[in-house]
Amino acid sequence: MAPNFHSNSQLPSDISTAISRTAKPSSEFYSIFSDEEVSGIIHALEVKREIPLKYSYKGRGAKIWDEFYLKYVIPRWYGRSNVEIDLLRDNFQYLNGNIQRGKRVNIVDVGAGNSYPVKKFIRRLNKLGKVNKYIALDISEELLHLSRNNFRKWFPLVEFISSTIDIENSCIPQILFQNQAGIEVDDTAKIFLHLGVTIGNHQNRDVVLKNFRDSMGKNDFLVFTNETGSNSAWDGNVRGGCKYHVEEIYRWVKNKIGVKSEDCELVRKYDLKTDSIIANMKFLYNYTINFNQMGMDKNIEISEGEEITIWRHHKYEIPKLLQELERSGLQLIHYSTDKYKSHIMAICQVASN
Repeated sequence: MAPNFHSNSQLPSDISTAISRTAKPSSEFYSIFSDEEVSGIIHALEVKREIPLKYSYKGRGAKIWDEFYLKYVIPRWYGRSNVEIDLLRDNFQYLNGNIQRGKRVNIVDVGAGNSYPVKKFIRRLNKLGKVNKYIALDISEELLHLSRNNFRKWFPLVEFISSTIDIENSCIPQILFQNQAGIEVDDTAKIFLHLGVTIGNHQNRDVVLKNFRDSMGKNDFLVFTNETGSNSAWDGNVRGGCKYHVEEIYRWVKNKIGVKSEDCELVRKYDLKTDSIIANMKFLYNYTINFNQMGMDKNIEISEGEEITIWRHHKYEIPKLLQELERSGLQLIHYSTDKYKSHIMAICQVASN
């Protein structure tokens, strides 16, 4: 007689742990990323068990971000405010008052996205005749396309320049600051913007701040926003980007690298090592991710129970912010917080020493 197995009986542990899956990134994955970016993703997976968040803004990821922003972030007629737009409004007088008399400025928007946060700020400066040109920079060509369409609709008479850049890997090319004749570098003062609390998403904030420092002149300003507070005090409630944007990124990553939904789960938690809130993809089986295009054949082995980070955010406490700025050769000259003291806008210049 055949043995009577119960329907809920489990496989022996040595058999279940031997189950393994293979994932192959989609053809769209290879069309979105350059050889260098694919190599960067492979390196990050191998060394840090991470797919850096910056890559999720490319391809359809740009549309995901734009839809998230338009739905959850921009102000509505019934009163929902936008923290960044409000902070730019509150700091307008300070920035405008510190532009040299009679001078104009170049607005350099790093991580420009769809350019919505800067719309009202630039409109006020432009009415005063202070805007020389707007330079939109982003890792995503698709987001720069959105930025270009929006900006030219809002400000058809203001010069618009755009370029792809990864601020984690390089300074801002000086060629972008050449005058129209292209003969010499424009010495017009610059306001570098890094909004969207993006500074808290970077893998290495020190490198980013140093790249800004090395791109700036003595009369330039760096303006960035971020959340404030203790990361370790996170209450576990997911809201805002940690909920809605993370969910979309999770779907995007699974689709692009070819991992089945039933083989993984989304985990959000506080990470002591990076002092950040992170969102991870946890693998429920042994997995091999096979990168086999662009002349490469590389396998990344991920064990059952391992996690890879797909999103991160670091909040700032003021003393630690000052330490990071000092290490990078920057000086905090002014800052303000929103009415809830949950977000900060920091205004920096190159340190005098």
